Amino acid sequence: MDLGRHGFLTKLGFAALTGNSALVIYRSRGDPSSVAFVAGAYAAILLLFRFLRRFERGEGDVGRTKAAVWLLTTLLTAMFASRVAPLMPTAVGIVVYLTAAATAGAGFRAFFLNP
Repeated sequence: MDLGRHGFLTKLGFAALTGNSALVIYRSRGDPSSVAFVAGAYAAILLLFRFLRRFERGEGDVGRTKAAVWLLTTLLTAMFASRVAPLMPTAVGIVVYLTAAATAGAGFRAFFLNP
């Protein structure tokens, strides 16, 4: 990804994200599932940023770009819900999963069913 054409705050945000991810991976090196979660979330965020830039500029196939953005946001929502819900009481965990599903559904409706 070429960060040279992006602003200072974008570069600072990516530096903070990269540093934080590296630190978490380092501290979680004995827990492969946590390392995989952080690495997967980091990769998904980078891809999401790339596809959002393409979407903003109208580059490439807009329909495929929208699908990629929706899939990545849904993936991130599901990943974080799957980590948070087990920590909550059962009723609250169910609400977390339902909220994640509603968010994915609303995103699908906004992106693909509304003109």
